[in-house]
This record gives sequence, structure tokens and C-alpha cells, in this order.
Amino acid sequence: MKNFFRPQSVAVIGATQKSGKVGRVVLENLIKSGYTGKIYPVNPRHKKIFSIHTFASVLDIPDTPDLAVIIIPAPCVPQVLEECGKKRVKAAIIISAGFKESGKEGYRLEKEIASIAERYRIRVLGPNCLGLIDTATPLNASFASVSPSTGHIAFLSQSGALCTATLGWSRENKVGFSKFVSMGNKMDVDEADLFQALKNDRNTKVISVYLEGINRGDQFLKKAHEVAKKKPIVVFKAGTTQAGAKAVSSHTGTLAGSENAYKASFRKTGIIRAETVEELLQISKGFARQPVPKGPRTAILTNAGGPGIITADALERSGLSLATLEEKTVGKLKKSLPPASNVYNPVDVLGDAKADRYRIAMDALLEDRKVDAIICILTPQAVTQIDETARVIGEAVAKSKKTVLGVFMGGKEAEKAEDILRLANIPNYRFPEEAVRTLRAMVDYGEFIRREEDTITLFDVKREEVEKIFSRVMDERRFQLGDLEAREVLREYGIRVARTKLATNLEECVRAGREIGYPLVAKIASPQILHKTDVGGVMINLRNTDELISAYEQITANARRYMPGAQIWGVAVQEMLPDSKELIVGMNRDPQFGPLIMTGLGGIYVEALKDISFRLAPVGNREADLMLRELKSYWLLRGVRGERPSDIGAVVEVIMRVSQMVMDFPYIQELDINPLRVYGLGEGCIAADARIVLGE
Repeated sequence: MKNFFRPQSVAVIGATQKSGKVGRVVLENLIKSGYTGKIYPVNPRHKKIFSIHTFASVLDIPDTPDLAVIIIPAPCVPQVLEECGKKRVKAAIIISAGFKESGKEGYRLEKEIASIAERYRIRVLGPNCLGLIDTATPLNASFASVSPSTGHIAFLSQSGALCTATLGWSRENKVGFSKFVSMGNKMDVDEADLFQALKNDRNTKVISVYLEGINRGDQFLKKAHEVAKKKPIVVFKAGTTQAGAKAVSSHTGTLAGSENAYKASFRKTGIIRAETVEELLQISKGFARQPVPKGPRTAILTNAGGPGIITADALERSGLSLATLEEKTVGKLKKSLPPASNVYNPVDVLGDAKADRYRIAMDALLEDRKVDAIICILTPQAVTQIDETARVIGEAVAKSKKTVLGVFMGGKEAEKAEDILRLANIPNYRFPEEAVRTLRAMVDYGEFIRREEDTITLFDVKREEVEKIFSRVMDERRFQLGDLEAREVLREYGIRVARTKLATNLEECVRAGREIGYPLVAKIASPQILHKTDVGGVMINLRNTDELISAYEQITANARRYMPGAQIWGVAVQEMLPDSKELIVGMNRDPQFGPLIMTGLGGIYVEALKDISFRLAPVGNREADLMLRELKSYWLLRGVRGERPSDIGAVVEVIMRVSQMVMDFPYIQELDINPLRVYGLGEGCIAADARIVLGE
């Protein structure tokens, strides 16, 4: 990847002197960026461009260029890339459009150039991209109309248009970048490759990403997690709807959706999620300029009560905490500030505060061991020394390792002060909420890098027996396990299941009732009927043989009436379990990221209330416990108003056993345990119903 960012020579194929052409803009940008390597314009119609000797073909260049930038009509790209391969060029940026984004013929062209690149082992950025900028090299191999200033943010984007918009924002907000990469169609080089390339880049402190989709989910997870342990990755993900995805049949599949898969992938890798493009850039600015806080304890320093209250509210809503100041700090503030000042938190130095008063308060807060971060607010008042205050704040912060964010709210009046803060590496925000959102992201990242890896428990299970069951099902060219088969799979993986027998006729039904014992539950057994209650396919609390026979007849009649095309295997006769809390534990295999584990409030309310939580497998003890804690119904499990607490540890174990199972068998596509009946502390839980779907 070094040939993209630090090439010794660049061939610009399609360079031109003609005004209004992309080939001219790319060559001009390359020259104006201060690039010191060799530049080889390639165009058979010119002898010289901008007084630089021009070659008819890349094959005519005397040396082998490290990087080729291709800006020619799409149909001509395969031949030119072939020539690059023969010339032993190892990196190419294909700016040209007209590939898979344009339709069937474009898709064919992209497959053709991918084959050529693979044959010659050429790494390709694009096609259909804006290009690449490295401010440290320096190198501008793009057709952007604006060049970024030097900074510590690496910006990666699938959208070239968003790149240009971000460059405009960066100029307006005086934010610098280390790298600027437009990924385009991601035929070859993608975000996983770029994460790896940026991992040890000394000029990059934070990686900022605009994503629309991911091609290699496994590599994305691996590289993102590896890199995020070293430097933060902030992502804005667009296009998270489930439109066009394949139909799913399980509860978990119905509820999963690509949005939940991306959420789970970001959580697993430590990626910081931004909700808007502006938030993406504001958060990245914070990481680029300030250290990661050691904790959530925040002090507010202000010269106006209203903004201080707004900030305190925003902190509480975001889950951060107002720091309780040390007595020593309070004493210093009382001694040095006017009597009317608030010396607790928020610290209000009053509207007539000049720079010296801010300096006293800032020094005291920076020395306080109970303060992890400071938000410094200034509103312009008649006697406010805006610029001088920014200067003394910068001087104080330079001697500390604490996180400090500025909120100088004066607009035009605060522009010079913002420049002073920027030179002191203090990011400034227009409003308190922006600063709090940034601080929340920084605190979350700090928790991630300090957190120990989750312990994945491997249980002693009967994997070979389960493999036999799956083999038998697939030999019969079935993908849906029968109810009893699914229960047997759970049992072999150490998950308790309700005693159940399948009755295919009345005689078997009566016999099952005698063997299991009353009271009983009767359920229709059919691979097509997922929601049994909806078709009258469940009857409970059957107390004797007559009620069981009646239930059998009624259930089968209901199923045939409401779903005449369904295959009826019979009626499952099951022990009537005692009252309990009901959860669901399930899995849907995401096409990008693999097995997505779900848990939540179960029974008939799972899809209506959607009180659910997701994680990507494998799931360890800590993450399984956190899944439950995220549920609104968690407090019902803990026990409310005198109720006994439920056996949460047993549920955690079921989640981990399911996780192990779906990792052991990659062809399990969907799995539902619904309901999982959860009993009192020490009494465990029982799978009342189960569904498993296999893939081809």
C-alpha cells in the first residue's frame, strides 16, 4: 500500500492540458501539491503537457512508475491496465467511471479489469473514484477542487461527492487531514486494506469513514478491531435498511436487518458510530486534537449560567457524569473567585470574568484528580476578553494531559479565539451539545481500549451427535429441522428442553400424554407454520386424555383451514411448564458478518415490542450479560416489587452455548429458542420451543 501514499514516481494516464478535463485537474493537483517525485504524463496526442515530457503509452516510460492514475474512457481501461501490468506497475488509481455503477456492460468491464489486476498483482483503488491525497508526502492524485491542509485525520469515503463536500467543510472549519481517500467501487482496495495501511501511520491519529456497504465482512471485523485498539475509527454508515435482502422465516431473521448487523459489528470492533456526517467530522476533530479521557467525570467551566445548565443536561442524557470536585479545588475557587461565583460543578466564573479568572479556575480543575475532562464555555459579554481567554486556556492545557473541549459561542466574535484554541490543539464547538457528543464518543473509546478481551467459554458438547442429525436432515434434502430434531440438537449442546413427543395420530397422542403426564401443551408441528398461535395451533393446560384428544383434532383442523398448503408433521405433545419469565434467544447468519446472536423479551410479544439486543458471535460471558442488561425488560428479570430474581446466569450460559453451536456449524442459517422459560435464581431455564434452519 505504500505505493499509493509514498510513490517515488506517478504516471498520469489520460493527462491533458485541455481546460475543463479531469485529466488536466489531476495533473495540476499533483504538481501544485508539492509532490517531489517523478511525474509521467501519458497521452498519445501530446508531446508535452505543462512543459513536462509526455509519453504515448505507459510502456514508453523509461522507469517503472510506482503508481498509475488512470483517467480515460471506461472501455479503454482494460488495455491500459494490461499495459501497466506488463510495465510491472504495482498500484493504480482508476478515476474513470462507467463500471458496475452504470449497468450490465459496466459490470462486465469491472470484472475484466479485476481479472487483469489479479493476474498482474496490481492493487487498484476505485474505479469510479475521486482519487487520493496524502498531505504529508505531499501528494494530491485527485480531481478535487480544494486541497486539505495538513492535520491528523485520515478520511475514507465511498462517495466522491462527499469527499469534495468534506474538503469544503474542512477549509471553512480549519480542520486538517493526513490522508484523503475516495474508495469508489472498491473493486480491490477497501476499508479493511486502508485500516491496515493507516495502523502505524504516524501522521494519523483518527480514521474517519463514510460507508455505504462492506464487501468483505470477515476482513472488516478483523482489521477494524486490530486497528481500533491502537487508534480510533469513527464511521458514518449510510444505507442500513433491509430493502432487497432475502426473505427470512425466523423471529430473529425478521428482527435482525442490516442495521442491527452493522451496530453489532461496530460494537465488536470498537468502532465509534456517528449519526450524521457533521457529527462524524466533529468527533474526528476531537480525537485529532485531544487525548482520550480516563473516565466520564466532567467539569464545566462557564461565564454564563444558561449554557452551563444546557451542558449539564446534555452530559446526563449522554450517560456522562458531572465530576464531584475535591474539597481542595473548591477551597481554591472560593478563595480566588468572587463571592457570587459558583465554585461547585458547573463552575461559573460570572459574566464579568476576564482571562485571569478563567485561568485560575482552569488551573484548579486541571489539578483535580476527580476530573477526567473539562468543557470550557465562553459567551461574549461586554467586558469579556475573548482572545486573551483562549490564549490562557491554551497555555494551561498545554501543561496537562486531561481532555479539554472548548465551546466559545460568539460566532464571528470568537473566530480569532477559535484559531488560538486550534493552535493549542483544543477543538472548539459552536454549541454545548456538539462538545458533549464528542466527549461521549471519546469516553466510549477510552473504555474500549482499556477493556480486557471477552472470555469465550467452550463447553463440553456432543458435536458429533449434532452433526449426524444435520447430515440426516440434509440427506433428506430438507433445510428445516423438525421440532423434535431441533430439541435434540439443543439437548446435545447442554441446553435444557421441555419434554416433548411428536404424535402423528390420535393413538400416539394419547400414549404421549400418559408418558409425559398432565397438565400438557399441544402444538401443531409444521415447517411452514412459524406463528402457531396465529392459526389456532396451540392449546395449553390440557388436564386429561379427553381434553388432549379434543385439542389434537382442533389443532390439526385449524392448521388445515388457515394454511391448507402447509405440510403437517403432526402434533407436539409437551409438558406444561410452570409460569416463568419468557425470553427469546436466536441467531440469523448475516451475509457480511456471520452469525448475529439475538436475545430479548420472548413469547408472542417479541416482534410487537422489539425489546431485543444483538451481538456477533462468538459471544463471551461479559457480552452475553451486557445483552441482557440492554433490555428494557432486564429489571423484570432482576425482580421487581418483591418478585424473586430470575436465573440470569443460566440465560447467559444459553446465549454462549448457542454462540458456540453456530460457530461450530457455519451452515446453520437461522435459529430460534422461543420462548426460553426462565425460572428463579438457581432454577435455570428451559427451551419450550425451538426452530433451526440450515443452509445449502
